[in-house]
Amino acid sequence: MFFIRSAGEADLKKVQTLLAETWRDTYTPFHGDHKIEAMIAAWHSVAALKERLNRPNSEFLVADDGKQLAGMAYAAMSRNNPKRVNLHQLYVHPLWQSQGIGTELFAEVETCFPDAERMQVEVTVENDRAISLYRKLGFVEIGRSENVGLPGAGMAALIMEKKLAF
Repeated sequence: MFFIRSAGEADLKKVQTLLAETWRDTYTPFHGDHKIEAMIAAWHSVAALKERLNRPNSEFLVADDGKQLAGMAYAAMSRNNPKRVNLHQLYVHPLWQSQGIGTELFAEVETCFPDAERMQVEVTVENDRAISLYRKLGFVEIGRSENVGLPGAGMAALIMEKKLAF
């Protein structure tokens, strides 16, 4: 059984491994090894994760069974919209997908921002599994971006939003 808890600095190496394995499984078929490995190196280094862990007005969660991490979520208040929270990451390791862990992580992160009125997420257009999960969680498509990721990556994404009710 996995428990959702706040991440700590001691978790960051395990989070890095979880993200690298999940990204390779999810995105390499669409974007190739080179592009995905570059993004993993830039976004999922321990140093990059530590910056997120220490960012004010954010929440960094992990799903932990005491031996391993099955998933993680990271969200932060928008820097230019005080009523919006951005869900930057919600990932479940491929071995643990479709078991409710992503839903549990989201349920917890959703409650961490009582002043927010909306939550937004960008999800690559090829990631049907994630798009389906976000729709199930109440998100609707509000736009599209043609270039997410590293500069020049050329990855298209849906911008999805959910109204938060507290």
